[in-house]
Amino acid sequence: MKLFECQVCGQFLSLEDTHCVRCGSVLGFVPERIELSALEPLGQRQWSPRLALGGVYRFCANDRHEVCNWVVPVESDHLFCPACRLNRTIPDLSQPSHILYWRLLERAKHRLVYGLMRLGLPLTPKADQPDSGLAFDFLASDVFAPEPVTTGHSRGLITINIQEADDAERERFRANLAEPYRTVLGHFRHEVGHYYWERLVEGTPLLEPFRELFGDERQDYSASLNAHYNGESQAMTWPSLHISQYASVHPWEDWAETWAHYLHMLDTVETAYWYGLGVAPKAGRDPSLTTIADVDPYGSEDFEELVRIWFPVTYLGNSLNRGMGQPDLYPFVLSPVVLDKLRFVHRVARGLPVTAGESGTP
Repeated sequence: MKLFECQVCGQFLSLEDTHCVRCGSVLGFVPERIELSALEPLGQRQWSPRLALGGVYRFCANDRHEVCNWVVPVESDHLFCPACRLNRTIPDLSQPSHILYWRLLERAKHRLVYGLMRLGLPLTPKADQPDSGLAFDFLASDVFAPEPVTTGHSRGLITINIQEADDAERERFRANLAEPYRTVLGHFRHEVGHYYWERLVEGTPLLEPFRELFGDERQDYSASLNAHYNGESQAMTWPSLHISQYASVHPWEDWAETWAHYLHMLDTVETAYWYGLGVAPKAGRDPSLTTIADVDPYGSEDFEELVRIWFPVTYLGNSLNRGMGQPDLYPFVLSPVVLDKLRFVHRVARGLPVTAGESGTP
């Protein structure tokens, strides 16, 4: 994630900040500029961003719930910012815990939307384009009809079980499924991967190269999923072919898992870039683990530059986490086949041509 800077005092800021801790300036994220800005009050709940003086904005209507710090031009017909306009259903806020869960969900979703905006990907709400738009339902099991809520995607509608925002419940889910990693942001990135497969791959010339690399998605999805949960998945072979065991379930899941990890890479390397991180281990003789994070991954089309920075940063991150008694930052191994899949996702997400050797084609 990019580091932002207060235009009043120079304090560095994070995406979710609402006030500068040094000078107290009110902050708002300006989607049109993909920038966090100190705001000048104009009265009547109107503000002028210091990075765009002359523009007049108001906060997203979800600001009243303290779940959003994005701003909207006053002349806009929309009450909500581009991220919040994607919501179709929000949690029942009469339940005290739901507002806390929603805040955590929105924190992750806004980070997701930031990355998608940086990539220039389509982000049209389903309310505007029912057939091809994107929408989110944040749902909980009803106390009177406790049907389980399944996190998933269906034709642009992403459902998130709000219990994923509960640390204890999420850890229980993770342990029950023997997953090495499970986060709210990871769910968003995975599920939106399904959406972009439909937008960018399905029905396009990329479909055949996709099948050659990820497999034929026409195989029975329900049967594949049942086999996975019955312990019949590729327990022995998946590490060399897939980024996670769940990715081995079906080509759709392989794509969604790979897409999510690609977004993980972008965000982590962008953070390293904005911190000016350099890695030079004082032990070992592998020159590939020495690097400087000198490339903004959103501004570069070179996948190899991303990989050059990614491996040393994750080795460092894993070591730092172990020093704190925490699980590895990135508990995954990227095989050559998986790197080919990530390379394919990179080119699709950037709108770059798929060339021989990067799509699995001869």
